[in-house]
Amino acid sequence: MDYNTQRSKLIMPEYGRHVQKMIEYVMNIEDKDKRNEQIRAVVAVMGILNPQLRDLNDFRHKLWDHVQIISDFEIDIESPYPLPTKETFITKPNPVPLDKTPLKAAHYGRNIQNMVDMIAEKPEDELRRNMVMVLANYMRQQYLIWNKDSVSEETIFKDIDTLSGGRIKIPEDFHLSTVHYAPSPTQQGSHGAYQSHRGEGNRGESYRSEGHRSNVYRGNKKKINKRK
Repeated sequence: MDYNTQRSKLIMPEYGRHVQKMIEYVMNIEDKDKRNEQIRAVVAVMGILNPQLRDLNDFRHKLWDHVQIISDFEIDIESPYPLPTKETFITKPNPVPLDKTPLKAAHYGRNIQNMVDMIAEKPEDELRRNMVMVLANYMRQQYLIWNKDSVSEETIFKDIDTLSGGRIKIPEDFHLSTVHYAPSPTQQGSHGAYQSHRGEGNRGESYRSEGHRSNVYRGNKKKINKRK
């Protein structure tokens, strides 16, 4: 039995073992012209096995690069594209520098902290006032994500003062826009179902009441007939 654990490792599993074996076979062909002819046929098969690559502008270039990767960059062929090097795929990317300064209010995040610092550096004018208004409304929106209760505008203004280190002063006539809370569709559906259920129950009671009255009427009618 030939088990996968006993075979060589698949370098690119999306192409399967047959493609890897075909590339290994082409690598052992001594005639270079024959080798180039066979590898073009292998690249055509690779394109059929991965049709999603056809959506890319340079999908043929990727196929030829994948041939080099599967062969561990040891195949000697004439590629229509520049040959990639092994170091290109092995070299690690440069680390992304991260701001490690502690946050003054972690529940707002670093983006809001950066927005506050940017607004604090603006000159005192109408543009800065509008930016503070937009920032305050956005901070209230973010605050309600973690705290489902309503938040007062005084709390938001105090947080802006804390985040800016006192550089942004909120005018006394400054007020946030009013937020109107509407019930969610789930709540509306349950409320409507409840009202419908109550309505059906009332109608059922009325039906029973009408039925009861009709029985009483029929009973009285029978009594009247008996008297006659």
